[in-house]
Amino acid sequence: MSHNRRQITIDAIWYLVYQILYTRQTAGATMTQVVLLGTLDTKGEEYKFLVDELKRRGITPRVVDAGSQGRPSFKPDVTREEVAKAAGFKLASADDRGIAVEAMSRGAAQVITALYEQGRLDGIIGLGGTGGTTLISAAMRELPVGVPKLIVSTVASGDTRPYVGALDITMMYSVVDIAGINKLSRVILGNAAGAIAGMVKDRPAAPVTEKPLIGATMFGVTTPCVQAARQRLESLGYEVLVFHATGTGGQSMEALVRAGMLAGVLDITTTELADELVGGVFSAGPDRLKAAGATGTPQVVSLGALDMVNFGGWDTVPEKFRSRRLYKHNASVTLMRTTPEECAELGKRVAERLNKATGPLSVFVPLRGISMIAREGQPFHDPEADKALIGALRENLNPRIDLREVDTEINDPDFANAMADRLAELVQGSNQDGRKKGFNR
Repeated sequence: MSHNRRQITIDAIWYLVYQILYTRQTAGATMTQVVLLGTLDTKGEEYKFLVDELKRRGITPRVVDAGSQGRPSFKPDVTREEVAKAAGFKLASADDRGIAVEAMSRGAAQVITALYEQGRLDGIIGLGGTGGTTLISAAMRELPVGVPKLIVSTVASGDTRPYVGALDITMMYSVVDIAGINKLSRVILGNAAGAIAGMVKDRPAAPVTEKPLIGATMFGVTTPCVQAARQRLESLGYEVLVFHATGTGGQSMEALVRAGMLAGVLDITTTELADELVGGVFSAGPDRLKAAGATGTPQVVSLGALDMVNFGGWDTVPEKFRSRRLYKHNASVTLMRTTPEECAELGKRVAERLNKATGPLSVFVPLRGISMIAREGQPFHDPEADKALIGALRENLNPRIDLREVDTEINDPDFANAMADRLAELVQGSNQDGRKKGFNR
């Protein structure tokens, strides 16, 4: 499974926070600009239709041509030669289509980023098949979270993770191939123009006050814990962003940490590491649980839902796992209990990643169950596996790291509040030291 984990740049993120949430709230009298990125040699008629539709809605279109083969069907605002130049590529050498497309993809990302940083992009739209979607989405992933992004694509009804990655890219299925303007495509592309126009013109209201942002990870089986911790942190003056630990959720949080948007991390639910180890469907890849440590961001970490590996519906569980302890969470999700051997490896991996942390860190371990279904009397209760997990963590964790073992299960409100209070202490201490201040810097 492809995992796109492109780093969101700090400059771009803070430009987003300042410009979109504040300065652009008063932008009613300014020109609203939407960039159309695509290949005008193969999709020129469709892009011209989008241009007209956007103008009709009071939007200023800006067309970027990333085609590399035939001639463009109309004159763009940014030519293919300019896109190629941004990638250090000469179109005259475009004999190999694959090489040319890859180069134009790099160049398009450079051009789009520059347009955004120059204040000439309020939103972006593109359309295409597999090749066009790959090129367009790669450029979109260079833009910060919050910038409206829309792709009309022939592959939008399948697995969109390779294109969306961990960002807020909206994909619309084209239904028919993108091959001319007809009775059906006219309606779909018109809807797409209306959608991007609405996104760029109807900005969300600016927050009344600035609050430091905390990132928290949650799963269904750790929801009570995260809800209680969120409420405690909000009462202490923080705003909490909750990420569903389904692979992309963990990637999204890690990306925001690297971008400097989060003042602290409450990583209650580290379950994505189990899917990475065993081969479940919710892996966040090998960089999970590393960003906060690398950036010095204060963090409180627990072992939430490391008792399980995730698969789809019951019939999707690989044959080699059919004899394992399985639990039907719902019609779309089947859970598999991690073994003592797997838990020992997970405890070691958690410790090894946390040992590299450069900032404030505390680890909280609930001794009576790491998920709602791992406590006594529940289907995943397994003292031997829990002992292996906690023992490996304890054995491999650097003694300098604050480790707190609590005789409770993970969803106990007291456990949740203790983690929230500790994170608030770490964030406040970090701010006083001038190390990391999130939105207060």
